[in-house]
Amino acid sequence: MLSVKNIKAIIICGAFGLAATLHAQQVKKSQAGPFLLKNATLHTITKGTYVSDILVDKEIIAEIGTNINAGSDITTIDCSGKHIYPGFIDAGTRLGLSEIGSVSVTNDYSELGDFIPHMKALTAVNPNAVAIPVTRVNGVTTVLAKPEGGRFPGTAALIDLHGYTQDQMYAGAEAVLMNFPSAGRRGRWDRRSDEDIQKDIEKGMEKLNAIWDKAVLYAAIDSLGKANQKVREDYNPQMDALLPVVRGEASLFIEVNTKADIEQALKWIKDRKIKVVFTGVAEGGRVAEKLAEAKIDVITGPVIRVPGRTEARYDDAYTNAARMQKAGVKVAIRSNDAENVRNLPFHAAYAAAYGMGIEEALKSITIHPASILGVEKLYGSIEKGKIANLIITDGDPFEPKTKISSLFIRGWNIPLESRQTLLYDEFLNRDPGLK
Repeated sequence: MLSVKNIKAIIICGAFGLAATLHAQQVKKSQAGPFLLKNATLHTITKGTYVSDILVDKEIIAEIGTNINAGSDITTIDCSGKHIYPGFIDAGTRLGLSEIGSVSVTNDYSELGDFIPHMKALTAVNPNAVAIPVTRVNGVTTVLAKPEGGRFPGTAALIDLHGYTQDQMYAGAEAVLMNFPSAGRRGRWDRRSDEDIQKDIEKGMEKLNAIWDKAVLYAAIDSLGKANQKVREDYNPQMDALLPVVRGEASLFIEVNTKADIEQALKWIKDRKIKVVFTGVAEGGRVAEKLAEAKIDVITGPVIRVPGRTEARYDDAYTNAARMQKAGVKVAIRSNDAENVRNLPFHAAYAAAYGMGIEEALKSITIHPASILGVEKLYGSIEKGKIANLIITDGDPFEPKTKISSLFIRGWNIPLESRQTLLYDEFLNRDPGLK
């Protein structure tokens, strides 16, 4: 029988053995440019599709054309017969904030408190999250890492999926989030009566209005103090985080899903001079015309899910994005996931197949999220001067059979390796050492 001492020794030896194996499977380093990508079919998103070359220098697309001079210091990649797309943008994830959903110590996307808009997701992002390389190999180069929780759960951050620190990954956009009071049930386990649900909604709206009234007053006092060149002594970080939203300088991202809640949210913002983006919007297709009339941009998803109502059609979730898009709403698609953000292209593919079409579906994960987040001058399409987030494929990226041969993030050539590819390589021709 093994003693406790022997068991500990075995565990320690096993840990060293695992460490040695992982050390032998280190991911290759990214390569810096400049790079000349020749003879590819460019899917620019905003300026058509055509065959051309791209010069990637430092972190930007330096040139697009057919007569680019390749100097001796430029690495040339022949892309004949291949396609280049802008890197995909997922406008709603927990990537980098959650490792293992069932293990609480690996999750850092939810803080205590109902009103914490000053809590920044960027500070909690783990640049070494194992799901990041897994996500990249499917063409997703940029994501909105968002907190979850109470009425104002915090501030989301747009990050590129490459870098050693949060500052290196930061892609220049943040968004204050709000969860709108919901009339829907929280799940099958929700046993509240209709009367109790109504009371909860009324309480939620009262608290929301009280917070907003305080925020408006805080903004007025802050403006008065600045006009009189006085330093405020009652600094409030929560209210300070809402100042850009109250003043109309930034959009408030409101999570709202059911038809009734969306209509209530539209009424709530009507008398408030604020810019908003609706997120979630699971039943946005049922009120698409109202969203279009109010000129509300939306971030919806996941697309691949079951209908939210028992009486709904089987394809209710699949057609939701298309119904809003056809009504004139600017639509971005998100995965709303942590481990499977890599499936973003397939969420867009379902939307394409169920009414949106390939061109609009591509926009929903490239230029539209970039525009909604205010970074369209640098992200979301293939144009000279934009950030060089690019993917090179052998076909349609919405098709599971398509392979990505190269991936660039901020001009770096990123190795297409991940936990899955390393495991595949390790066990493809395994040698257990048995004689």
